[in-house]
Amino acid sequence: MCGITGWINLASSRQSATEEEAEILRRMCDRMRHRGPDSAGFWFDEKVCLGMRRLSIIDLQTGDQPVFNEDKSIIAMMNGEIYNFRELRSDLEKKGHTFRTKTDTEVLPHLYEEYGEAMLKHLNGMFAFALWDSKKQKLLIARDRFGEKPLFYGIFKDKLIFASEPKVLFEHPCTSKELDLQALRFYLSFDYVPAPFSIYKGIRKLPAAHFLKVENSTVSIEQYWRLSFGEKIDISLEEAVEKLHELLADSVKMRLIADVPLGILLSGGVDSSTVAALAAEHSSGKVKTFSIGFREDSFDESKFSRLVAKHLGTEHHEEILSVEKVADLISDIGHWLDEPLSDGSLIPTYLLARFVKQHVTVALGGDGGDEIFAGYPMYFGHKLVKAYRMIPKFLRRNFIEPVVEALPVSTKNLSFDYKAKRFVRASEYDFAARHHLWFGSFSLLEQEKLLSADVLSSTNGDIYEHARELLSECDANDDIERAQFLDMKLYLAEDILTKVDRASMAVSLEVRAPFLDPRIAEFVAKLPPGYKLNGMQGKFLLKKTVEKLLPKEVLRRPKKGFGIPIAEWLKGRLNPFLHDMLNADRLRKQGIFNGDYVSKLIKNHEQGKVSHHKELWTLLIFQIWFDNFMQN
Repeated sequence: MCGITGWINLASSRQSATEEEAEILRRMCDRMRHRGPDSAGFWFDEKVCLGMRRLSIIDLQTGDQPVFNEDKSIIAMMNGEIYNFRELRSDLEKKGHTFRTKTDTEVLPHLYEEYGEAMLKHLNGMFAFALWDSKKQKLLIARDRFGEKPLFYGIFKDKLIFASEPKVLFEHPCTSKELDLQALRFYLSFDYVPAPFSIYKGIRKLPAAHFLKVENSTVSIEQYWRLSFGEKIDISLEEAVEKLHELLADSVKMRLIADVPLGILLSGGVDSSTVAALAAEHSSGKVKTFSIGFREDSFDESKFSRLVAKHLGTEHHEEILSVEKVADLISDIGHWLDEPLSDGSLIPTYLLARFVKQHVTVALGGDGGDEIFAGYPMYFGHKLVKAYRMIPKFLRRNFIEPVVEALPVSTKNLSFDYKAKRFVRASEYDFAARHHLWFGSFSLLEQEKLLSADVLSSTNGDIYEHARELLSECDANDDIERAQFLDMKLYLAEDILTKVDRASMAVSLEVRAPFLDPRIAEFVAKLPPGYKLNGMQGKFLLKKTVEKLLPKEVLRRPKKGFGIPIAEWLKGRLNPFLHDMLNADRLRKQGIFNGDYVSKLIKNHEQGKVSHHKELWTLLIFQIWFDNFMQN
C-alpha cells in the first residue's frame, strides 16, 4: 500500500524540474507519509513530476518505486496491489519482457508496453497508479474497478495535479481551497460526496473503473469496465454454489500473498466469517483474526466473532471498548479525514485498524459482500414498496403513515421504528431518490430548511439526478439488480471503501477485500436475482455456499452492521461538544446553515420526540472537517 502524487505541465514547453519543484513534491509526499512510512520515490523530467510513499508489502528489499520497462522510457508508480501479478509476469516473460524486481508494480510498464491502455482489462487488484510514457509524452492515471484505492486531481495554472488524498494537493502552491457548495448538497443527501465530485471546488475524484489520459496537452477520461447484469447464464443452484466456492477460495488465496504479517478482520457477520473460513482453509499456519466490541448490546457483535474464531480454530484477538473511549476520539478523526464522511462506522473501523496494526501489516475484510450478494434490507424494501403502493393512498396517508410516525423512538442500532419511518417517508419517490432517502440524512425539503438562502440560490436542487444518470448505464431489468448496480457505483465506492481506506491508511494498515474480485462480481451478476435475494433472505447463494463452513447461528442472525450508539452519545457524552460545534451564532457567522433550524433539531432530539441522530451526526462531521481543513 502506498500513496501517489504528482503533476504534468499542460503547457507546450517547459524546462527541467527546478529545485523548488523538487521540494514541493517532497512536501506533497511527506503529507501522506501515513500511507507509506517505509520509503519514498520520485521521478522528474521536462514534462512530469511523480512522487510516492511506500508501505512495503511484497518484495521488501527491491520493490521500491518508480519502476520501469527495459529502456526506462515507461515509468510507473502505484498505490495498491495487483493480485494476479505472477500470472501476468509469466505471460510477459514469455513475450520477451525482462524484470528487475519481484514486486507486483513492475508488471505495469511492461503490460502497458504490450497492450497500451487495454492493459487495465488484464489487472485483478486494488490500485490507483500513474504511468508516464516518455516517448509518446503521455500520462495515464487509473483507478481499480470498484474504487478501493482513491485518486483526486485538479487543473491549476496549466498543471494537472493528482494525489491519493486531497490534502496532499494543497501542498502545491498552484492549488486553491474553496468549498464546493453543490458537493455539500450531495454530502447532506448521501452522507458522502460521490465521484466525480469532491468537497473542494476545482478538485475531482477519478471514478472507479476509469482512467485519465493526458496526451498533447489534452485531458480525457474513459471508463474501461462496467458490470453487466444483462447476460444471464442457465445454471442450477448446486452448480452456482460449486463455482462460487471455487472463485471465493481462489480470491482469498490470491489476497493472502504478502511478505509481512497478515490477519483477518472478523466482525462475526457472514461476509467476514466467510473470508476467515476460507483463509483458515488455505493457510499453512494458524490464521490470526481480530475484532472489537462494545459494551452496548445492540451494537456489539463480539460474541459472534468469538464463536466463529473458536469454530475455525483461529488465533483470535479482541478489544472491548467503552462508550467513553470511543466518544472521546470524535475530534481526532479531523486530523486525517480530509473530506466529510458521516458513516457511523468510521470511528469503530479506525479503532479496529489501530488495534490490528499492533499485530499485522495486512488484513483481509468482508467489504463488498452486501452489494454483490444483495445483503442490505433496502433490497427487499424495493420489493415491499411495490406492494405498499397498491394500498389506497387515503389509507396510507390517513392511517398507516400516522401510526408509523407515532412509533416510540428507539436508540437501538437499526431499530424497527427507524426503518419503518424511513420506508414510509421515501415510498412515494422514484427509484434513485427512494434508494438514497432510505439511508441518507437530509431530503430536498429538509435541505431547503437547513441551508442558507445564498447556498440554495447558487446550487442545483435536483440532488438525485447524478444517481439517475448512473442508473441509466445499468442493463438490469430487475429492481434488486438495479439497486446493486447503484450501490456499487456510489455507496460501496464512495462510502464503504473510502471509509476503510482512510481509517486503515491513517495507521498504515493495508486492507484487502476478497469479495471485490471482478470474477466473482461478473459471475454473480449473471445469475438469476432469486439466487441473491430469495424471498426475504439476502445473500442466499453466499449462505448456501458457506453453510458447511460456518456455525448456523452466524448464518441465521439478522444483519446488524458496524455502528456506534450515536443517538445516546449526542444526548450524553457528546452533548456539550455538539452544542459547541453547532452553536446557532457560530453557524450564522459561517453562513452555510440555518442556525435556528439546527437548534430545533438538537432540541427535538434531546427531548426524545424524534431521533435526529443521523442528521446531527452528518452536520457534526462536516463541522469537524470544516474546522480542520477549511479554517486551518
